[in-house]
Amino acid sequence: MRSFWNHYKCTLGISVLPIRSCTTQISLSPMAQPLGGSVLAVLFLLSCSAMAMAAYNVVDFGAKPDGQTDAAKAFLAAWEATCRARKPATMVVPAGRFLVSQALFKGPCKNAGMKMFIMGTLVAPSGYSDITQWITLKYVEGLSVYNGTLDGRGQALWACKKARRSCPYGATSLTIGQSKNILLSGIRLLNSEVFQMSIFSSTGVTVRGATITAPDDSPNTDGIHVQMSSAITIRGSTMRTGDDCISLGPGSAHVWIENIKCGPGHGISIGSLGNAAQEAGVQNISVRSVVFAGTQNGLRIKTWGRPSNGYVKGVTFEHAVMSNVQNPIVVDQNYCPSNINCPGQSSGIKISQVNFHDVRGSSATQVAVKLDCSPSNPCSEVSLKDIKLTYRNKQAQSYCRNVKGTASGVMNPPSCL
Repeated sequence: MRSFWNHYKCTLGISVLPIRSCTTQISLSPMAQPLGGSVLAVLFLLSCSAMAMAAYNVVDFGAKPDGQTDAAKAFLAAWEATCRARKPATMVVPAGRFLVSQALFKGPCKNAGMKMFIMGTLVAPSGYSDITQWITLKYVEGLSVYNGTLDGRGQALWACKKARRSCPYGATSLTIGQSKNILLSGIRLLNSEVFQMSIFSSTGVTVRGATITAPDDSPNTDGIHVQMSSAITIRGSTMRTGDDCISLGPGSAHVWIENIKCGPGHGISIGSLGNAAQEAGVQNISVRSVVFAGTQNGLRIKTWGRPSNGYVKGVTFEHAVMSNVQNPIVVDQNYCPSNINCPGQSSGIKISQVNFHDVRGSSATQVAVKLDCSPSNPCSEVSLKDIKLTYRNKQAQSYCRNVKGTASGVMNPPSCL
């Protein structure tokens, strides 16, 4: 197998001076220098991995970086070699555009220290089909994915839906299912047909430095959706979508979200919840240091207005900045799209121990704080602290219904608790 490190030395103009430790000295030719610090970091990791791990380059398995030849079989062959290695191994996707029809990277693997370095772009086929998942990690434990772009090319499906034709549901660009200890660092997701990323039934997933982009009118293009998963960290990322930047569904627990830029989009949402009568709860959620710009919502909890045994508890939203956000703080327990299957009913989701602390900025509507809870299951132990929200040159307002809690510190708008 051709050495992937030699390939990078040729294509990026890198000269490596061998020394005893992993702190390999790397010098870049003028051609490579404009690529920036993130590439330097990846190249450093590549050099260390090259010395310590077996490495499998998708090009060596037949992938062509021309954006036209389906590389799915080559990607899966490289993955199989990486997964079957008894010692930690590396899969490499070099620079270029790789057409991938669909790929399921499936475990369990024989080692739990795998790495995947993506220097190029994976592109979905043009048009659309009936598949619901494009790139999937399933039953995988101990994988770190660095950099790379996934272009879902969802424009054709969005146009179909906009024209109200008979269209398939669409495919999530990246699905992490039933997996454990996964790191995604510096990944870029573009134009997924529906969800950009879905984390389902997994534990120990970290997403850092992600950039997620889709037009603000693209339907159901949530940035990251989490469901039935725990020990999830999302930090240092930028998201511009046509739906929620981050959504947390049933069974989300021990989730840490920090240093996020969101907008356009629908904000960060817990929910919607309560669509099913029997549903796992959501608990121990921390969302902090988020900037919302021009979003439909800021910090939101949303439940269907019908019976369910689910719950939300132990949630802290803090240090959030709003810039022209329509609904900066909102709890809506009367979600009932088109008044179908829920008119006149009451949400069974029990909401308690929710904190909104240090939320400031500007609201695009006069009601900047809306806590509209269930009449049969009122919200309890809700805390508002240091809320500083303005509405143009008028006094912002708050609205409360069926909620018990406390307010402290600076309160603008005045508290309705």
